[in-house]
Amino acid sequence: MVTSPDSACRETYQGDEALSGLLKKHQSHVNLNTLTELLPGIGAAPAGERPDAWIDLVAENPSPALISQLQAFRRDRESREAVTRTPPIAARLALLRAALARRGLAGFIIGRADDHQGEYVPKNAERLNYVSGFTGSAGLAVVLAEKAAIFVDGRYTIQVKDQVDPALYIYRHLITEPADAYLAAEGKKGDKIGFDPKLFTPDAAQRFRAAAQRAGAELVAVDSNPVDEIWAGRPADPISPVLPHDLKFAGQGTAEKRRALAAKLKAEGKAAAVISGPDSLCWLLNIRGADVPRTPFALGFAILHDDARVDLYMDRRKLTPQTLAHLGNEVAVASPDSFADGLTTLGAGKSVVAIDAATASEWVYDKLAKSGARVFVAECICALPKAAKNAVEVQGSRNAHTRDGAAVARYLAWLSHAAPKGGLKEIEASDKLASFRHPNEYFRNLSFDSISAAGPNGAICHYHAMPETQREIPVNSLYLIDSGGQYLDGTTDITRTVAVGQPTQEMKDCFTRVLKGHIALGTARFPRGTTGSALDALARRPLWEVGLDYDHGTGHGVGSYLSVHEGPQRISKVPNRTALEPGMIISNEPGYYKEGEFGIRIENLVVVQESKAFPDMLEFETLTLAPIDLNAIEKSLLTETEIAWLNAYHVRVRDALAPQLVGDDLAWLQQATRAI
Repeated sequence: MVTSPDSACRETYQGDEALSGLLKKHQSHVNLNTLTELLPGIGAAPAGERPDAWIDLVAENPSPALISQLQAFRRDRESREAVTRTPPIAARLALLRAALARRGLAGFIIGRADDHQGEYVPKNAERLNYVSGFTGSAGLAVVLAEKAAIFVDGRYTIQVKDQVDPALYIYRHLITEPADAYLAAEGKKGDKIGFDPKLFTPDAAQRFRAAAQRAGAELVAVDSNPVDEIWAGRPADPISPVLPHDLKFAGQGTAEKRRALAAKLKAEGKAAAVISGPDSLCWLLNIRGADVPRTPFALGFAILHDDARVDLYMDRRKLTPQTLAHLGNEVAVASPDSFADGLTTLGAGKSVVAIDAATASEWVYDKLAKSGARVFVAECICALPKAAKNAVEVQGSRNAHTRDGAAVARYLAWLSHAAPKGGLKEIEASDKLASFRHPNEYFRNLSFDSISAAGPNGAICHYHAMPETQREIPVNSLYLIDSGGQYLDGTTDITRTVAVGQPTQEMKDCFTRVLKGHIALGTARFPRGTTGSALDALARRPLWEVGLDYDHGTGHGVGSYLSVHEGPQRISKVPNRTALEPGMIISNEPGYYKEGEFGIRIENLVVVQESKAFPDMLEFETLTLAPIDLNAIEKSLLTETEIAWLNAYHVRVRDALAPQLVGDDLAWLQQATRAI
């Protein structure tokens, strides 16, 4: 990974001739013309915590002189670009309606997704944000000729009201007031309602198709997205370096993975599987990228054949010579533009082809089906082996959490002194935590934008502090910090709620009930075949006993230096058919949120393990290591068993983190993990 020169020594660009000479001297992968062509895509990729990583695409082991000139070249070229004036949301909506009218469409469905149906999307796929202003990670809008509605889940019911103008959009709950029902009620006979088939799964497309039919309307797949048509200055496709993921972190080679899955395909009578999820693609080929924020995804598609060959559809410019060598001759790299031809060729064999129900689009399904394939829609063939981590990945996660826990402990020690003084703002607080993670071994990025929420902002589940709206952390309040790191050996995700000053009795009561639910889930023992849905009530019961609840899932899967939100396992009220298996990493994060006052969440990651006491049972091992705030606890609400768990957990935290801390930080840890 490139290390930048001192940012204070930013050099002036010496000109194209000088840079060309440096590129030749370093035997660069690219020339000046190619570099110029790369810049829009490089600019469209998230900067992350290492903004000069793109230089890996230019040269191996670049000198400080080349790094400086490449930085200066990029600044020079970007300074010449015309600034695009973005019209206000109301004007964008008017432009979209005009574009729809030109196409003969009475409405359009806009999801918050890319071609992979992902939560983590590149800048040029943020279409819902462009037409509404909503920045959440899940949502959908239905824009009709005279009205529009935006649909979000329980995490964003407060946020959507802050970001989206009610004069332009009606607010609806994504689950209890679904968009297909809205379309069925509001659509008119004879209407043509458009949707982009690359951005919806076949199942989602069918639901909207049926809804349109109930209204006497017709769902129409568009060849090009009308939002892209009216999006002034829409970013390019991202270009970031795709690098091999070392075997010492992956635990299993890509050839071994491909052969095992190919044998499964052959045994099931399938000729191939389309790999459309970027997490599955990266896991299968042991590669990582940086095309989307905070998540090491390399965007692309692949076709895995039953002889273990892979056709990889990815911009070759993203692949370093090292990565091409890593992929080997059983992986054929082709242009993304040729993916449609690859699907058509595959379908022409009239064979059974598997696609992923969660990430493959209606467009992929349609291409295969129309070319003659028998399309088998099911869970991605990579999903379960990716979710059930091998021994190397589990140990890597333990190691990452031990280092990450020390960074969190240093932060909490700092916070214990800084916050009670007053004047500490949310962004400054989360930036401080990031600074403690940066020097960590194997650290590559945050695993998501930290949720740093003071007082009433804590009640917004996925709150994002902005410079113009952030709060100071008030004294005698609760402060919620939800954060994580991307390390080469593991992905972390932790939430701690901290009492700043003296919390109210209500705050302590609610905090303790959330803790009781957290302990109940973390100590659960369950038979093989149990799903997360069967365990969800354990975490909610202490809140239910006093008429309280929370409107989000209790646990999500977590990848191994991949997505911080990984399926197919989860712990949620929503029925889930995936049984928990040894090696699965999942969050344990009950919460409580009182709108306008405070929010509470306590989150650790756990890994499913075989029970040592009962061979047919499973249980959780807690991976996350950081103190839970004792000052927010109402001890009288805890049972002796719960107190014993908390004390034992804090002994484990202290033993693991103390060797990494010194001075005041160590003294704080000793006090924060005292027995109660």
